[in-house]
Amino acid sequence: MKVSIIGGGLVGSMTAFALQTGGIASQICLIDANKDSALGQATDLLHGSCLTADQHISAGDIGEVATSDVVVITAGLRRKPEESRLDLINRNVDLFLGLLEQAKTAGFKEDSYLVVVSNPVDVLTYLAVHRAGLPWQRVLGLGTQLDTVRFRSYLARRLKVPPTQVQAMILGEHGDSMVPIWSSATVAGLPIEQFPGFSPTMQKEVFEETKTAGATVIKLKGGSGFAVGLSIAEVVHSLLLDSRKILPVSSLQNGLYDVRDVCLSVPTVVGNTGVRQQLELALTPKERLGITQSAKVLREIIDQVEKRVGQVRSQREMPGKTTVSRPGVAGARAIPRTAWQASRVG
Repeated sequence: MKVSIIGGGLVGSMTAFALQTGGIASQICLIDANKDSALGQATDLLHGSCLTADQHISAGDIGEVATSDVVVITAGLRRKPEESRLDLINRNVDLFLGLLEQAKTAGFKEDSYLVVVSNPVDVLTYLAVHRAGLPWQRVLGLGTQLDTVRFRSYLARRLKVPPTQVQAMILGEHGDSMVPIWSSATVAGLPIEQFPGFSPTMQKEVFEETKTAGATVIKLKGGSGFAVGLSIAEVVHSLLLDSRKILPVSSLQNGLYDVRDVCLSVPTVVGNTGVRQQLELALTPKERLGITQSAKVLREIIDQVEKRVGQVRSQREMPGKTTVSRPGVAGARAIPRTAWQASRVG
């Protein structure tokens, strides 16, 4: 099985390393506008291949999509000084749509999967569902998968228990409106609220740590790498092995929790058809309201983005109008080819 990663920066390279150590994908291909950087990362991975698994590791161009079973898009742009969140969203949307159009031109395999990691992941996943030409079940966003592993790890540290024995989820938006699901959180199968060391103060502090984890890591070292790479690998492995793991990935919602026509994270059975099933848990009223609020926040951003993208497309189609954009990309502003090397996940 071949996995191609578009965006060879910190997140892309760490994803490739996590997939290499996992030993499940038979081929791993790194794709980046900076071809030397992609080749360097692939060569570095190749050097350790005799210690991991018998995989074919390479660097390539966007044409590799045509032979890929899984395409992972990690490319993204960093916020500029004094830039608003919406401005950054718009720039990343333009970049993402450009890359998506190139991938479509190369041609997705009929039974391939698209995994969106770039931020804002829920918005970009929604755009991909409607533009990639794949069944919606085969388009997944990383969603709150990364938030969930951070959440579990912080809980384990505070409760002084093995991280693998903590089960807890973050659902909704990968962003400020994310929702901690305390009602089903456990340690070794025991309700977390009854576990020694748990308190309302600790509960509040751990969630705040989780919410600000991305910003903390960016401040300390420039960006997330290890945890996000492992998080992506878990999703990819569940797809390739038909593991049917229940993961909090972002996908198109069609009525669960009274949410429709947005992409956000709900408990999702991930297997060899992509989204095999979306599960509706018996949440508390507060948790359910939180997911509804996430959907509202995302719907507002999607509406803003689609209105702007539609306006740009209309301007390009107007007679006498000259709009500079990457060839073959509808509704996207021109972006330097080196811009999408800097992948970032918050």
